[in-house]
Amino acid sequence: MADNAKWYVVHTYSGYENAVKVAIEKAVDNRNLHDMVLRMEIPMENVTEVTESGTVKEVERKVFPGYVLIKMVLTDDTWHLIRNIRGVTGFVGTANKAIPLTEEEVLALGMEKHEIVVRYQVGDTVRINDGPLSTFTGTVEEIEPEKNKVRVVVSMFGRETPVELELDQVEVLK
Repeated sequence: MADNAKWYVVHTYSGYENAVKVAIEKAVDNRNLHDMVLRMEIPMENVTEVTESGTVKEVERKVFPGYVLIKMVLTDDTWHLIRNIRGVTGFVGTANKAIPLTEEEVLALGMEKHEIVVRYQVGDTVRINDGPLSTFTGTVEEIEPEKNKVRVVVSMFGRETPVELELDQVEVLK
């Protein structure tokens, strides 16, 4: 079941985020739903504030006040469990349908990190294993791990053409 878990956003009364998180954790413990409700996060950021007197202090602030992020398997039972917690006003979505966050949104929020191990380097001959150019081979020209990008020079119709791909779309040829 945990493989079907997705991240959902729950709207709460402002200032109730921590209380809602604790109440959900207790409800999950009481009903033994650890395999259905996996994680809860309140995204925080460190901010440097300068007061009127010139004092500088580090403050931890909520990135999205009034929201709690929950990784869970959405069923009628889990929907009702979360929805009936005191301080929860509902899920982010349409009417009575919660909409999960996309993979890109989850990665942008830093909730989950996908680590891709790059087993090739500049100059290696690689095969493209995904996308419209799958089965083409080429030479790695540039690798940008922080952007999840690799540039491969592919020979198409007798011309050398640079193609930008994601790191996991290519594999080194043996």
